[in-house]
Amino acid sequence: MKKIPVYTISGFLGSGKTTLLVKMADELKNRGQKVGIILNELGDENVEKHLFKDQHVHELLNGCICCTIQDDLVTTLKAFKAEQSVDVLLIEGTGVANPLEIKDVLLSPALFDDYELRSMIGIVDASHYLDYQSMFSSSKEIRSLLKEQIISSDFLILNKIDLAGDKELEKVKKKIRKTVQEDVEIFDAAYGNVPFEKLIEQRHSSLTLSEGGGHHHHHHTIGTIKIEDPRVMELSDLESILRDIDGLIRAKGHLIVEGTMREMQYAAGKAVISKEKVESDKPVLILIGQNLPAERIQKLFVKRHT
Repeated sequence: MKKIPVYTISGFLGSGKTTLLVKMADELKNRGQKVGIILNELGDENVEKHLFKDQHVHELLNGCICCTIQDDLVTTLKAFKAEQSVDVLLIEGTGVANPLEIKDVLLSPALFDDYELRSMIGIVDASHYLDYQSMFSSSKEIRSLLKEQIISSDFLILNKIDLAGDKELEKVKKKIRKTVQEDVEIFDAAYGNVPFEKLIEQRHSSLTLSEGGGHHHHHHTIGTIKIEDPRVMELSDLESILRDIDGLIRAKGHLIVEGTMREMQYAAGKAVISKEKVESDKPVLILIGQNLPAERIQKLFVKRHT
């Protein structure tokens, strides 16, 4: 079954996320695509739902999509897939959401084969960015969140440049460029006006490895590798191997430990196994990182023919 392409849109409060989302949704619809939209609000009502008339919209209210209502996001994604009602999915988190948590859900073993994360679009308000960076006018939490939103972006839109002076804009770009990866494009915009082809460009690749080989969709620096039915190994050996993979950021999966299928999470050089049993047909391991060495990973994890 074909995967549903997904684009996430993140940015701090007032950066212009919804304006951009409306533009993307309208253009996709005009091109004959059935669009699914997931909107997240911290409160119990989304006052902007009227902007998406005749669109397949699902609201996640009373919590942040990346933490308190993460289970609701999983349920919603499963429902979209079961209904087979959309050709492309757009997800907008709250202004205080960490996009990496949304990415974590999309690339989980339970959803990996259903959705294809194409790009994580970040938006920065050029006219207020320097204020948010100041210790005198913002909190440590806000500065940290802004950094997380920028770091997670595959494509960064510097919005509201019409409200920032030339010198201010230059300072903003210098600060942001120190935060993002070298290959991340920063695009200047006003009112969220960005060429549509840039918005729908695929910036994240996916690759599945199995005994029969693998299929690589595109060549991008940011990628995900799914290993089907990896060979059995001790947790300490797995941890050691993962630490030695260049470019690896995160890993997760369902692995057999002492005869029982368990969930494994790996980050910052440490692998953790859940205590609870996981209902899964077979082991699977998902690696997330930059310029991951696919051939080497194939040799490390895929079972050898006997």
